[in-house]
Amino acid sequence: MSNVNKISAGIDGAGDGRAARWQRHRSERRLELLSMARKAIHHLGPQASMDDIAAHGNTSKPVYYRYFGDKEGLRQALGDVVIHEFRGQVLAAGLAQQAEAGALHAMVTAYLELAQSSPNIYFFVTAQPVDALTTPHAAGGGPTRVLDAFFDEITQIMAERVAAYFGAHPDSSNPAVALWPRAALGMVRSAGELWLRQPHDENRPTLEELADALCSWLTHGIASTKPGA
Repeated sequence: MSNVNKISAGIDGAGDGRAARWQRHRSERRLELLSMARKAIHHLGPQASMDDIAAHGNTSKPVYYRYFGDKEGLRQALGDVVIHEFRGQVLAAGLAQQAEAGALHAMVTAYLELAQSSPNIYFFVTAQPVDALTTPHAAGGGPTRVLDAFFDEITQIMAERVAAYFGAHPDSSNPAVALWPRAALGMVRSAGELWLRQPHDENRPTLEELADALCSWLTHGIASTKPGA
C-alpha cells in the first residue's frame, strides 16, 4: 500500500472509530434519559410534562426533545422497554404451566403484578389513540406496535390452550370460541385498569382475589361467583 493510501486508510479508520464512539455515547445517553424519565413518571404520574420529567432528573427539556422529539416520542421509546418486559414475564408465566387453567391464572396474575408495580408507568406507556385490543394492527409505532405483538402472542398461546382443551372435549366445541382469547384479554385489561384506579380501602379486592375472579369469570361465567354456585 502506498503512503498516500496508508494515510487515507488511517483517516478513514479514525473517522469510523469516532463515529462508533459517538453512536455508543448516544445510545448510552438515551438509555440514561429513559431511566430518568421512568423514575420521574413513576413518582409524578402519567400526566407529568416534559418540563417535570426533565427537572426531576436534573436535566433540561431540550435534551429530551433532542433524543425523543416530543412527549409522544418519549412514550414510544419507554413503551418499547416496559412492554417488552411485560411480554417476557407474562408469556414465561403462561408457558411454565402445563394445565390450561393454570396457564391462564399464571398469565393474569403476572399481568396484574406488573401493572401494580407501577400504575403510573403502566398508564403512561399504554395510553394510545386507538385500542390495540380491537384493532390489533393499527398504524403507528411505539406502544401501539409493541402492544400489538404482545397481545398477538398471548392470543396465540391462549388459542392453543383452548384448542388443546377442545381436543380433549370435542363435543363441547363452538365456532364462537375462536373469539374468546382476544375477548379475554380485553376483559383482563379493562378490569385490571379499573382495579388500579380504585382507592386502597376495604372495598378493593386483593391482587389474588381479582386474579381468581377473572379466571373464574373467563372459564365458568359470572354465575361462578354467586354464593353456593
